[in-house]
Amino acid sequence: MLNSLAEHGADVIEVGVPFSDPMADGPVIQASSQKALAAGMTLGRTLDLVSRARPRVPVVLFTYLNPVLSAGREILRSAADAGVHGILITDLPVGADRDTEAWLGDSPLAFIRLVAPTTHRERMTEIARYGSGFIYLISRLGVTGKGVDISPELPRTIATLRSVTDLPICVGFGISTPEQARTVGEYADGVVVGSAVVRAADADPASALQLVSSLRAALDEVKVR
Repeated sequence: MLNSLAEHGADVIEVGVPFSDPMADGPVIQASSQKALAAGMTLGRTLDLVSRARPRVPVVLFTYLNPVLSAGREILRSAADAGVHGILITDLPVGADRDTEAWLGDSPLAFIRLVAPTTHRERMTEIARYGSGFIYLISRLGVTGKGVDISPELPRTIATLRSVTDLPICVGFGISTPEQARTVGEYADGVVVGSAVVRAADADPASALQLVSSLRAALDEVKVR
C-alpha cells in the first residue's frame, strides 16, 4: 500500500502510529489503531515497515506524544534512518513543553504543527514560527473522519494563516471525496485524507488506490485553471 499510494498520486504519505488513546481521531482511525495494536504493531515496527517499503514520496509519522517519549531520544534519528521525513504530533500544542518542542524541532525530521479553525492570527504566527515542512490546518472542530460540508469560513482561515507563514498549508479532517478535495484545493496547497483511505483499504486495498487516484485527478484539475 505504501508504494502503491505513491504510484496513484499521493505527494506525501502519512503513516499513523497506533496508540491506545487516540483522542483526536474518529471511529475509523480508532478502530484501525486498535486492530494494529492487537496485531502487535508498535512504533518500532512502524518504522521497520517504512524502511522496507521506502516509497518514492516523503513519509510523515502521525502520532501522539506518548509513543515518541516512551521510545527515547534516539527515536527521531531512527525514524530518519528508516526513511521518514516528518513528524506530526497531535497532542503537543505550541508552548506546552518547550524542551520537548526544541528536541523535535532540532531533529532531522520536519516538525509539522497543527492549527485549529478557531486559532487567532497571533497564535497562528507563533505556531508557524515553531514548525517546518508544512502547516496542517484542521478544517473543522471535532475528530478525524468523514465530513459533510466544507466550512464557508475555511477560505478566510487559510488566507489569515497564509499571511503569517511561507510554509505550505494542507487542510485535513473531514475531507473524503474528490469534490471536497477540489474545493479545498482552490485555496490550500494540499489536502490530507486519512479516514476515507483507511476505510476503503480495510474493505479492499484496490478501492483505496482508486480513491487516491480520484483525489489526485481532482487536485490536478485545480492546477490547470
